[in-house]
Amino acid sequence: MSNQTTSISLIARITFAGTILALLAAVTALLAASGTKNEWWDFRTGFIILKWGAYSGAIAGFLCLAGGLWASTSGQYKTAFIAAASLLLSMIVMGIPWSWKQTASKVPPIHDISTDLTTPPKFIAILPLRKNAPNTSTHGGEIISSQQLAAYPNITSLLSEHSTDQIFAKTIEVIDDLGWEIIDASPPDRRIEAVDTTFWFGFKDDIVIRILPIAQGSKVDIRSVSRVGRSDVGSNAKRIQVFLDAMASHK
Repeated sequence: MSNQTTSISLIARITFAGTILALLAAVTALLAASGTKNEWWDFRTGFIILKWGAYSGAIAGFLCLAGGLWASTSGQYKTAFIAAASLLLSMIVMGIPWSWKQTASKVPPIHDISTDLTTPPKFIAILPLRKNAPNTSTHGGEIISSQQLAAYPNITSLLSEHSTDQIFAKTIEVIDDLGWEIIDASPPDRRIEAVDTTFWFGFKDDIVIRILPIAQGSKVDIRSVSRVGRSDVGSNAKRIQVFLDAMASHK
């Protein structure tokens, strides 16, 4: 067997190994998410599985990069294309936990966000759904509030010139547009409770919205709390900001 034939064979083997490992890494990542979402295991187990998927993706990426570069310099362009596609897949698998880690390092390790930090809206109808949740529905007080103010200074109450009845109806429409599941909507109490389920791991975050009459209209406060996890990686603050923006722009 000539040296050229040996090189081609070795390139193909390296690329094949990287491609298979990249596919396995992708399947592992999907399994980590779907297993957690379907409650086959605890979310912590899901994160461990995702981490090993990312490690596999890193090894796959190294193999695909080496095989792809070698293939391209040897004129094996079909093999180089396969290596490039597999490298992209491995980077996606690695990128998911990496991006979460980067975001988590930039936000405080809290999971309870409210527009009113003095008297945060309280859950009532959702409490039975949280009875087995690791995170309490009781607000953490000054410790949590100070961290929220430092990280999310723009999360504040929404003031409107419209009546509470008008705002209540508008809030229901916005929630429907956002795809949240309404658990309770009480016009007399001007309180709405809902659940938002994350797409990837299926985490359920609980939301309560309180509408109060003021001298020149209405005051809207919203609180979003995760059921699991010490840090929400900024998801509750983002959810509240999306809601406030939607309320401000909703006709």
